[in-house]
Amino acid sequence: MRCEVCGRKIHGKPIKALIEGAKLTVCSECSRHGTIIWEEETKQTPMLKIKPKATPSKTLKTQVAGKTQIVFEDVLELVDDYDIRVRQAREKLGLTHEELGKKINEKVSVLKKVETRKIKPDNKLAAKLEHALRIKLLVPTSQEKAPATVTSKQPSRSLTLGDLVQLDRNKGEAEEKA
Repeated sequence: MRCEVCGRKIHGKPIKALIEGAKLTVCSECSRHGTIIWEEETKQTPMLKIKPKATPSKTLKTQVAGKTQIVFEDVLELVDDYDIRVRQAREKLGLTHEELGKKINEKVSVLKKVETRKIKPDNKLAAKLEHALRIKLLVPTSQEKAPATVTSKQPSRSLTLGDLVQLDRNKGEAEEKA
């Protein structure tokens, strides 16, 4: 085991110390820089971590067996024409890129790249733009599924790359006959 302050190998029993507000495992020499912590081994229950896949629009906190759980009702996604909406709203308000950048604390280059679709704004930036420009960029995710455009001859088998090549050849032959 190595000291978390100096990096030297710890000989003997490591010491837990509170150094500048951080609990560190240190050697006896580095323990002088802080306060030694005498801890009894206590059994801690593991905490449940929830990592959302996207920004939640509504959250509910529920109590289950004395623990607070966060439940996400729906998730937001960026609209397809975000670049057009941002540019039109900015121009309608008579703002330059520099003025909008100062207003929402973002770099001018980022705003220009958003308007030219070179970058896609994350949900945090989209929320800032929505507020500053008074537009809607984040909408609830749609549950629609795209209809299948190509079906294979055998319904139990999934479409393969070879099937697509064959379909392309058939299409080319049909165009030559026409």
